[in-house]
Amino acid sequence: MLAFANAKINIGLNITAKRPDGYHQIETVFYPLKIHDVVELTDAAALNCVVAGNFLAGQMEENLCYKAFKLVQQDHEVPNQQITLLKNTPVGAGLGGGSSDATHVIKLMNRKFELGLSIQKMEEYAAALGADCPFFIRNEPVYATGIGDKFEPLTLDLSTYHLILVTPPVHVSTAEAYSGVLPNADTQSLPQLMELPVQEWKGLVKNDFEASVFLKYPSIKQIKDDLYEAGALYASLTGSGSSVYGIFAEDTRLSGLESENKVYYNV
Repeated sequence: MLAFANAKINIGLNITAKRPDGYHQIETVFYPLKIHDVVELTDAAALNCVVAGNFLAGQMEENLCYKAFKLVQQDHEVPNQQITLLKNTPVGAGLGGGSSDATHVIKLMNRKFELGLSIQKMEEYAAALGADCPFFIRNEPVYATGIGDKFEPLTLDLSTYHLILVTPPVHVSTAEAYSGVLPNADTQSLPQLMELPVQEWKGLVKNDFEASVFLKYPSIKQIKDDLYEAGALYASLTGSGSSVYGIFAEDTRLSGLESENKVYYNV
């Protein structure tokens, strides 16, 4: 049984406070993309996870898909499976690919083994894997607060626009990105900003990681500049990077960016 695990972007990302436990309070908008990994469950004698495509090598037991399966299996008598994961979403690019893969394992298990899990129960499992994982259960735009784990439904539809995603051959460490930011609680309401026309977002909807990430990686800033030069209504770093997206009114091709970066059109 297959699932297509989509990525997401952040539209705006305000870091509002640092908590006593070391985590940061944020506010952002999660918006689903049409870039997908493929996740498959097949019967197997032992639990196994096979990964192909764009991925970082590591121990199988540390893979979030493997952890997701074990988490649900603890509560339900389901047979071992081979988890086959074909990675298409760039890794470490601020797109939530790993979180989506793991969450779709939970959804696949619920379907394949007819577990009857509610949306809320699947979100509970997903939350144990990562702050943004529950987003991929419903897969609808949300206003996210807390550490990115508190969601409020948000009416936002960008389907009439053309969204282009550019991923450079650069990996930005999340810890490194957070080390370069200063929290600021004085921010404009993102849900209210989302009610404005997209062409008015520039200069108002910001990502607090851009200042420090762009300073260390000028090539990423250049991508954002190039997107605006090509006619983007709005462009931004997503998450802590390294991917940058642009929202265009018309179908656009960016051949000048394709030689050194991975460019995804109409995502």
